[in-house]
Amino acid sequence: MQRSFKRSDRKDQVNPKLHVRRDDTVVVISGESKGKHGKVLKAFPKLGRVIVESVAVVTKHQKARAQGQPGGIIHKESAIDASNVLLVCPKCGKATRNAHKFSADGSKSRACKKCGALIDA
Repeated sequence: MQRSFKRSDRKDQVNPKLHVRRDDTVVVISGESKGKHGKVLKAFPKLGRVIVESVAVVTKHQKARAQGQPGGIIHKESAIDASNVLLVCPKCGKATRNAHKFSADGSKSRACKKCGALIDA
């Protein structure tokens, strides 16, 4: 049975976007991993989900496939909904929502709502 995601309707959008990107530092704001900090390892904009380092770790029983590859129990991160994470500002260190600032040349960049510092400068 295939698991349906909470935001499966994102697949129908023309250009789905997330408020976090790969290599952003985030904090989990809800769920069993609430309060944990980590780096975004992978983002899935069409599904609205992200994989965060050391968050939502699941146990997988893996069978040995190749001659030299051992089987066993491995631990890996699973995807969580992107709405359950908030971006952490690199300057003030607080969990914040994204603001957008336009530079003189017209390019748009993300900024911290709390201190105003540019996040991807």
